[in-house]
Amino acid sequence: MANQYPGPPPEQPPGQPGQNPYATPPGGPYAEGAYGYPAAPVYGYPQAVPPQPQPQPYAQQQPQPQPAFGAPLLTLGDIAVNGDTIVSPAGSMPLRGAVWTATDMSRTEERIPPHAIVLAILFFLLCFVGLLFLLMKERVTTGFVQVGVNSGGRHHSTMIPVQSRDQVVYVLNQVSYAQSISV
Repeated sequence: MANQYPGPPPEQPPGQPGQNPYATPPGGPYAEGAYGYPAAPVYGYPQAVPPQPQPQPYAQQQPQPQPAFGAPLLTLGDIAVNGDTIVSPAGSMPLRGAVWTATDMSRTEERIPPHAIVLAILFFLLCFVGLLFLLMKERVTTGFVQVGVNSGGRHHSTMIPVQSRDQVVYVLNQVSYAQSISV
């Protein structure tokens, strides 16, 4: 079988400068592009590092502003408390003087679980012992806790789904904490 790549194509004579695709481009890797802007970086060469600002003496330094939103102190649904600000879809509100409300809209039902009914039927023939399985009860909590906040002329409320009484107590404790830090 013949060599598939015998040499350069006929339109490119061998030995012409600039034919090496791995050679440094004219002007070096950081040649100027159009309008005096740096050219696009060339593959394989490190990109130029932008110059870092020089630190000012201590007496001339200005205090840097803190970022407006950091890690939230408290989150209730889509309401977040960051420092001294309450952030919600209704907008930012001041934390100081905020009025928090919580309404428990959940309900707890007590019922016989389906597996207890099946066990009662299976063990019914064994001296009525299976009827004791009907004494099994389970508590199921469903619903929401509505949390509202009113501050700075704005109001926002959210519904937080709950599946147990422990979750209801947790949300109510979070609202109590929010009330204590908004004084």
